[in-house]
Amino acid sequence: MQTSITIAGRKIGPDHPPLVIAEIGINHGGDLAVAKDMVRLAALSGCEMVKHQTHILDDEMTDEAKAIFPPNADVSIWDVMAACALSLDEEAELKRYTESLGMIWISTPFSRAAADYLETLDVPAYKIGSGEADNLPLIRHIARKGKPVILSTGMQTIETIRASVHILDAAGVPYALLECTNLYPSPPEIVSLRGVTDLKAAFPNAVVGFSDHSIGPEMALASVALGACILERHYTDTRYRKGPDIINSMDPAELRHLIDRSREIWIAANNPKQRTAPEEDVYRFARGSVVADADLPAGHVIREQDIWARRPGSGEIPAYDFDKLLGKRLTRAVTRNTQLKWSDLA
Repeated sequence: MQTSITIAGRKIGPDHPPLVIAEIGINHGGDLAVAKDMVRLAALSGCEMVKHQTHILDDEMTDEAKAIFPPNADVSIWDVMAACALSLDEEAELKRYTESLGMIWISTPFSRAAADYLETLDVPAYKIGSGEADNLPLIRHIARKGKPVILSTGMQTIETIRASVHILDAAGVPYALLECTNLYPSPPEIVSLRGVTDLKAAFPNAVVGFSDHSIGPEMALASVALGACILERHYTDTRYRKGPDIINSMDPAELRHLIDRSREIWIAANNPKQRTAPEEDVYRFARGSVVADADLPAGHVIREQDIWARRPGSGEIPAYDFDKLLGKRLTRAVTRNTQLKWSDLA
């Protein structure tokens, strides 16, 4: 059973802190300088991985796309991508710059030509977006390259995603599945945190994560407690930019928050139920010790009404041993609130 995947040396799975992916996507608006500054700020926020989008329009869409308007844009999907896509040379430079800052750079190819171009850049992994989650020929084409694959599963059900997962299994590539809701932004009424656990149950070979299009970090953070190993969110240097994905994008401060808090939640989610060493000092005063609840003479046979448990826990007999004293005979006289000892009992 697959328990983790490794991308550019970064191990990802239940035994490792969540990987937070900052998806720049098209938020740079086609401006390489803006894209590079976004990357720079992501690095300062402690980000490990940046994700881009690779658009080669002629292989990605047909002319019909020029008449299709996404819900989160006021121009056609063709025009959105034409305005926002970097050139291939600019994309290569963005990858180089990202890696020079110590981060991992991956991208989503939206076409066969885009996947082939990314292979010339020797990307360490491929991201497949929800729109291509059931594009079997493209998934098969990417899987044949033998690199790890991160597949978002928005707009899909467990059953409709099985054919895509079968391709990844058959190719023998490591892969992750991300629960996702594809509305920008996604209100909590339609977000499925349960999707994380459903994916884990249905596809035990997969590392499971959460691709978040909601506003704010809450949903992504909650997914960590359910076992999400990857958190992907759209990212921008500032929310004052214009763009179809800006509304549900995190800025550098929120990116840092997501990285830090998700690691804390991951640690806490894996801590067993136990009394920890730092709690010992608290336990010594917070628990109760068994005491006499009245003045009792020597030889008295203890009844339930004769004793009680009171703080601090410095006494010899803890409250959880209360019932063991019933029916025992006192070897000495004690006054009310005396902490009893085992030697006091015949």
